[in-house]
Amino acid sequence: MSAKVLVVLTSHDTLGDTGKETGFYLSEVSHPVAVFDKAGLSVQFVSPKGGKAPMTGVDLNDPLNKAFLDNPEKVAQVENTLRPEQINPAEYNAIFYAGGHGTMWDFPDNTELARIATAIYELGGVVGAVCHGPAGLANIKLSNGEYLVANKIVSCFTNEEEAAVELTEVVPFLLESKLIERGATVEKAPNFQAKVFVSDRLVTGQNPASAMGVAERMVELLKQNTSVLSSAVSA
Repeated sequence: MSAKVLVVLTSHDTLGDTGKETGFYLSEVSHPVAVFDKAGLSVQFVSPKGGKAPMTGVDLNDPLNKAFLDNPEKVAQVENTLRPEQINPAEYNAIFYAGGHGTMWDFPDNTELARIATAIYELGGVVGAVCHGPAGLANIKLSNGEYLVANKIVSCFTNEEEAAVELTEVVPFLLESKLIERGATVEKAPNFQAKVFVSDRLVTGQNPASAMGVAERMVELLKQNTSVLSSAVSA
């Protein structure tokens, strides 16, 4: 049996009161999934509401985006995501929170997703998130009552990047500030430059440019912590 990664997508499709659409950002899924596939991982998708996850950032000049959208199986997966209650955390070796502004509205307070992530982490698994995906980490508490991100170094979409895209007053909170509130230290690169940080078994990235790097580091951790990857690749 191959190692399994649960990819979390937002179900939220409205960008505050702007009248604009939002959702998950395609390259923050297509790039990591390409890495997971190459490593022989089995990938499944979940979202807060299940069913079709709204998609943004569709740039077909990006070959990995195009390959993802040209794959009927991948498209079917993101259009038929599982619901949290359908997930048994014990079946997964890792969980990855993909970004996109929609995550800011429906990731933080989803207690079922938080329960899944806590269980995977406490069973020795890897937790990853990129860009706005770390919104899903903001309220996760471990069994000892501490926040998952407390005393860890993380990367996420920064306050400066939010200002640069002129959405500071639109998002429900500033992600960098919230993670600092929760006891994390935020490491960041200049706006829109790649930044990935590994803290224990938590892997986070700053922005779309960091998505592939997050997945690569997650795979490295899985190789270190389990024998299932080597057996999956050789099978």
